[in-house]
Amino acid sequence: MTAFTGFGEGAVEFYDGLIVDNSKAYWSDQRALYEADIRTPMLALLADLEPEFGPGKIFRPYRDIRFSNDKTPYKTHCGATAGPFYVQIGADGLMVAGGQYQMASDQVARLRAAVDDERRGTDLEKRLAALRADGITIAGQTLKTRPRGFDPDHPRIELLRHKSLYGWRSWPPDDVLHESGTLERVTSAWRALRPLSEWLADHVGPSDQPRR
Repeated sequence: MTAFTGFGEGAVEFYDGLIVDNSKAYWSDQRALYEADIRTPMLALLADLEPEFGPGKIFRPYRDIRFSNDKTPYKTHCGATAGPFYVQIGADGLMVAGGQYQMASDQVARLRAAVDDERRGTDLEKRLAALRADGITIAGQTLKTRPRGFDPDHPRIELLRHKSLYGWRSWPPDDVLHESGTLERVTSAWRALRPLSEWLADHVGPSDQPRR
């Protein structure tokens, strides 16, 4: 595997076209461009990140349309993970993230217990404040109202409403997307997100519920 030198010049145009024509005919016609300008560079990027963040995995480009009203067959981005970290390229450019995008009910319960605890909850607030100062947006699924059993005046009521928790940052298409500087962007963002991922690993962890 060669070192990552940037995504191909046709990467953004490929997804611009796929948004307009999300069909098997377009995909088949442009498959070589996807392989050369998107998938191969993504594999190289993950290989360069692996020594620090562990092995990565690219998600399949095909959408699961079984339970979706949208029957378009292909994802309009290429996403990959390495542990709790995520990277994505699409028509909008580059996006990176870290944390837990989805949580089972037992994980949500542990998250709220930790947020409710003064020491652990305050520690999380500090880590999130540092992320925001680095230009990272904090997100996640949230309840519209307070969770049952918690005082509406709780000092961390907004965090208690979370049903998942992660941070993300994006860059629009630019010259860096096609250069090795993309590796620096991903590395810097993932390093910034590591304290949040470590807090979640320590206080939430994986679900104990059996997979369906």
